[in-house]
Amino acid sequence: MRVITTGIIMATLPIIRIKAQANHHGMFLLLTGWVLLLLTLLLSQYYWHQLRLVLIFIILATIVVMITGLAKVLQPRFSYLITPEKLKYQHIYGNWQLSWQQVQAIKPIRENYGLSTLDLPYIGIRITSLEELAQQISPRLANRLMHEQQPLLKFAYVQQLLSLEQVQVNFTPFMAQSGDNISGPIGAFLHHCENLQSALGYHLYLPETSMDREINDFHQLLKQCKYSSQNYNKDLTHRHMLNQ
Repeated sequence: MRVITTGIIMATLPIIRIKAQANHHGMFLLLTGWVLLLLTLLLSQYYWHQLRLVLIFIILATIVVMITGLAKVLQPRFSYLITPEKLKYQHIYGNWQLSWQQVQAIKPIRENYGLSTLDLPYIGIRITSLEELAQQISPRLANRLMHEQQPLLKFAYVQQLLSLEQVQVNFTPFMAQSGDNISGPIGAFLHHCENLQSALGYHLYLPETSMDREINDFHQLLKQCKYSSQNYNKDLTHRHMLNQ
């Protein structure tokens, strides 16, 4: 937990920790799969010839359960850390973080699909500068997110919001406003963010699986945190002055 100093004031930042619903029960699945695998192997010593196909199927199913549980256990304990200073997203492949001043807009993704409106399982974040994001995301996560967000690119392509060239990974260096060239996975990810912003209106996308509540409720939480962050330091200074 970080400590900040404002003038002569020292205060511990409050923090909201979000644990993804999708990561619940990881240890339970891992242990359940392990126990079932041991029991199945034990039974196979006596009934292998009579129940070979059934036992093979059960063994494969228990392995799938164990892999699913292991994947959940290996994820970070908290998917989001929210303070009056910043929003931090944590993933098994790394993290990104944004100060609230960088966030222009936060909104669930809703797009027109024919005559109806389609709710996509993401919350979008529009930021002030992709150049700043380049310093705030790990290369491994940048590379992973391009793969995880393929459904968004495919949706935009089907809706004719992006061309075929735009939905493919762009390995050319990203030209920042400062004139710097950003290459590698982060450069490709910034091209990816720019294309999604031109199609859907937002640079970053928070998947529903990373949240601990319904999308609309999580959206309201983020909006309240952004609004409160604007006055947090002012309120802290004011309370300190009143206590003098």
